[in-house]
Amino acid sequence: MSSELMNTKEVAKYLDIHEKQVYLLIKAGKIPCTRATGKWIFPVKLIDEWIQTSAQDGFQQARKRVNQIEGALLAAGSNDPILDILLTAIKKDHPAFNIFSANTGSISGLEVLNTGLTDIAFSHLFDPQTGDYNTPYLKQYCPDHHPVVVNLFYRQIGFLIAKSKSDIFKGWKSLTNKKIRFVNRQSGSGIRLLLDHELKNKGITCGEISGYDNEVYTHFEVGLSLISGEADVGIASAAVAKILDLKFQPLVSERFDMILDKNTFFQPAIQAFIETLQSDQFKNRIEKIGNYNFKDAGRILHS
Repeated sequence: MSSELMNTKEVAKYLDIHEKQVYLLIKAGKIPCTRATGKWIFPVKLIDEWIQTSAQDGFQQARKRVNQIEGALLAAGSNDPILDILLTAIKKDHPAFNIFSANTGSISGLEVLNTGLTDIAFSHLFDPQTGDYNTPYLKQYCPDHHPVVVNLFYRQIGFLIAKSKSDIFKGWKSLTNKKIRFVNRQSGSGIRLLLDHELKNKGITCGEISGYDNEVYTHFEVGLSLISGEADVGIASAAVAKILDLKFQPLVSERFDMILDKNTFFQPAIQAFIETLQSDQFKNRIEKIGNYNFKDAGRILHS
């Protein structure tokens, strides 16, 4: 169909659900659509607005529940395997505190922080004009606050490659090889912004890449797509490549930050978070995985 309208099959792919689930949503009156010439059609603009509204409703419900738990905070934004380990370590070291995190992508994390529906945003948005991370995006995505930017770590990002394609994949230009199936990250994620920036610089269009529209939400999902044979190449952290024993071609060392309100920064749960982050026990554990740098861990980079 046109770029502004989708049929049932297309909207199912767009939402990453089974076509039968689309019909259930139609029957329940929960998805914007109209019937024309006996077929259901879905305006892309209305579907995008519906997705955003549904996400906001989900965060509002989560906000209410978290507010009922003493010592609990809500986080949203980017994803990293080490972040998951860190959140688990905090719970072990400081049982009184809980940080619940949702993998929404860096941009969405900042937007939700701006609305007050989350306490923390995890982000790694690179600004090509300044060469800085995250700070240049605060006015755009978090205009109603003057948040603090705290560094967590630096990490290595690169191509993860299935071993069966390691001989033929040589870098960016290989993405246009129709024998290479790509797995992408969702729109609004820091990885997606990095990818689209590099493709533009190298004169590669998304239409030339098989699998550009195949989106997942976490680094591990990228790796698992390769292991399952659903894709051949994706972009994720070096940690995933090592953990899942996949080939890795480094692209960039990037800064991964925590963005939060100044008042939130001084809450006991955040101080416990930073204490665990800076502990030798945690760093020694991550050192075995490699490709992470904690030189600025816990340091305020912008306030």
